[in-house]
Amino acid sequence: MPRVGWKKPETERRLSDLVSVGVLTRVFPPELVDEVIADVGRTEQRHRSLPARVMAYFAIGMALYSEGSYEDVLAQLTDGLSWASGWSETY
Repeated sequence: MPRVGWKKPETERRLSDLVSVGVLTRVFPPELVDEVIADVGRTEQRHRSLPARVMAYFAIGMALYSEGSYEDVLAQLTDGLSWASGWSETY
């Protein structure tokens, strides 16, 4: 329900439907995320397939898309990365 004087958009899309990794990295720059990880003492001890920074962005995504599965969250966050890299989806 919109606030008094506000008009509800015609679409059912929400702001969280438009958030991707690109948006998260602009709001939370990688340097800031790395600094926070170091400040809380969770710096990686060895090289991993999913680094701490990636998991931090994934945790933010899970908060934004709390109704979705892990796969849904990952798909939402990475939407558009295949286009940017030149990959195309095959059906």
